[in-house]
Amino acid sequence: MTPGRGLLADDTGHSTVLGAFVIAAFAAVLVMVIYVGGAVLARHQAQSAADLSALAAAIAHVAGEVNPCAAAQDLAARQRSGAELVGCRIDGDDVVVTVRVPVELGNFGTNDAIAQARAGPVG
Repeated sequence: MTPGRGLLADDTGHSTVLGAFVIAAFAAVLVMVIYVGGAVLARHQAQSAADLSALAAAIAHVAGEVNPCAAAQDLAARQRSGAELVGCRIDGDDVVVTVRVPVELGNFGTNDAIAQARAGPVG
């Protein structure tokens, strides 16, 4: 062994190990961005489904239908996002609905994006 050249002085392969760590860190950040993006998308889908369901129920309520929440239930069930109506109540002339959209988060399991909307006549 040459003097001054021990195991720590030999840097052969250190760049490869550092590169592997950088790639692993980049992949982990990318996966987290994908999961957060999926959660944000599900939240927007839940809000859209809640808005549309509230409008449908409000129209049915103003038209004098007996169960305006049935219109909200029907519209929420037709959403491609898998939206589910979890709450609907009449508040005077307004209708308040709550919608849930399931979010698949891979190894983190499944969670729900929940949104609420209110609709009714103006004035």
